[in-house]
Amino acid sequence: MEINQPVPNFSLPDLNGKVNQLNEYRGKIVIVNFWSCECPHSERTDKSILSMFVQWQDDVVMLTIASNRNETIEEIKNVSEARRIPNVWLDANCEVANLFEAQTTPHVFVIDRDGILRYRGGVDDVKFRQKIPTRFYLDEAIEALLAGRLPEIQESSAYGCTIVREI
Repeated sequence: MEINQPVPNFSLPDLNGKVNQLNEYRGKIVIVNFWSCECPHSERTDKSILSMFVQWQDDVVMLTIASNRNETIEEIKNVSEARRIPNVWLDANCEVANLFEAQTTPHVFVIDRDGILRYRGGVDDVKFRQKIPTRFYLDEAIEALLAGRLPEIQESSAYGCTIVREI
């Protein structure tokens, strides 16, 4: 998947078994967030992402994709409810994680209103030796798109727990 190119449609079931499609959100800015109920990096970024949603109102939607093969539906449900994570979709066979070439949780991808990939990478600039974020790439990308501009930084390294593709 290339920056500034259309993102192919995909469909996945949510936690209630309802099958949803990416194309249902055309016209909105979409964050595809590869997420884990066990990863402390996902837990840390959940808080910052959800606080950002207050300012974005109805212009932005987040699709939380649970791709780890070692996490049960019950674990995912319990943790997502406790953290108030909306739109959790189950990627049981890692098909969507493979489509996006997602490597970690979190690993975020921002798609503009026309279905074009405009950002991929980390939520912020946290790394192994830098524990406190100084830059919030996801916020910058969304704010640029809301203002009608392309993000200044369109790609960064994602940092977090490796997606478990095999048990």
